[in-house]
Amino acid sequence: MQIKMKMSDEGRKMLKHHEGVRKKPYLDAVLLWTIGIGHLIATPEQLKMTLAERKLAKSEGRLKCPTEWMKPLTDAKVDQILQDDLRRFERGVLRYCPNNLNQGRFDALVSFAFNAGLGALQKSSIRMKHNRGDFDGAANAFMLYRFAAGKEFRGLVKRRNDERLTYLSQ
Repeated sequence: MQIKMKMSDEGRKMLKHHEGVRKKPYLDAVLLWTIGIGHLIATPEQLKMTLAERKLAKSEGRLKCPTEWMKPLTDAKVDQILQDDLRRFERGVLRYCPNNLNQGRFDALVSFAFNAGLGALQKSSIRMKHNRGDFDGAANAFMLYRFAAGKEFRGLVKRRNDERLTYLSQ
């Protein structure tokens, strides 16, 4: 029987800090339409594009926000979308890293998956080391994932360090 875990209030606070809260759509660092707390709203066509293709589409005025997301979100809607998104990432972490979880490890893994994607978690050295019981190695592996669009981002360095420290807590 699998334990049901949820991201803690502290974990949510960290997630909100690093993702930011935006009530209007914006283009993220890799030019994907996003809203709320890191909620991806890019169209399927945009998701299939490479970054170079999205850059070109943006310069040509073709990288349009999906029309159904054009009006600002309320605080309640932002929270509801986050809750729905978190459920998926919490389930993914429990599936890919089912053992040796405490609240700190769980929160850090959910934050990482929320940002990088469940596919990235599944293939990550973080997961491999965690599942082998190499918790120090897993914590240190967070720092390998500080790049977006081939560039190191100061915000990702800070986020991964916070996730690393959270993973090691408790």
